[in-house]
Amino acid sequence: MNTWRQQAIVDDAKLASLHVTLIGAGGIGSPTALCLAKMGVQDLTVYDPDTVEDHNIPSQLYRLADIGKPKVDSLWEVVAAFANIALTPMGERFESQPSFHLSGLVISAVDSMATRQEIWRRVASSPDVEYYIEARMGSETGIVYALNPWEHEAVRAYEETLYEDSEALQLPCTARAIIYNVFGIAALIANAVKRLAMGQEIPFEVILDYATMSMMTKEVPNGQEP
Repeated sequence: MNTWRQQAIVDDAKLASLHVTLIGAGGIGSPTALCLAKMGVQDLTVYDPDTVEDHNIPSQLYRLADIGKPKVDSLWEVVAAFANIALTPMGERFESQPSFHLSGLVISAVDSMATRQEIWRRVASSPDVEYYIEARMGSETGIVYALNPWEHEAVRAYEETLYEDSEALQLPCTARAIIYNVFGIAALIANAVKRLAMGQEIPFEVILDYATMSMMTKEVPNGQEP
């Protein structure tokens, strides 16, 4: 894959050196996998136990022929058609493996707070995790958090954003996802990965709202190591 048009933006070798684990291959995860692969990430493992359903087609990166197939297997086929990457599909829940070990860059693209909290618990107890990115969406809004899990103030600020699923805003089933929002969120994640690879500052929080056509950012909180 010839990436010369982006070489002044991001270094291929630095992207290729990243070890990325993406948890979730749905509305956020599927376009994120494609963005990362086309940008030049080479080492990408994707976890998701679900199969493609007909209501996934409008807002996820799947084809009509994928209905009924495991998401990770279909995603591997889609990504392989666009980029030369050895994506590793894992059609299971990441926490189902007692010996599961997280390392490198971890990206959470799941749709429940309970699962987010479990992923964060694993991240916070894994000394080999170098960086953590977590994304959320609802209707026409997306939020992306990015932090070093070993920076005390960033950890404190992130943990304040976690809550129980019972406290979440319940959107109507017909207003939960739309394709331009998931691609917008995937773009924000890919930009954070690029910034990480290039040693650039990464906003701690980015809120993208298509309903108001606005974007707000918050810088990484300043603090000392825990």
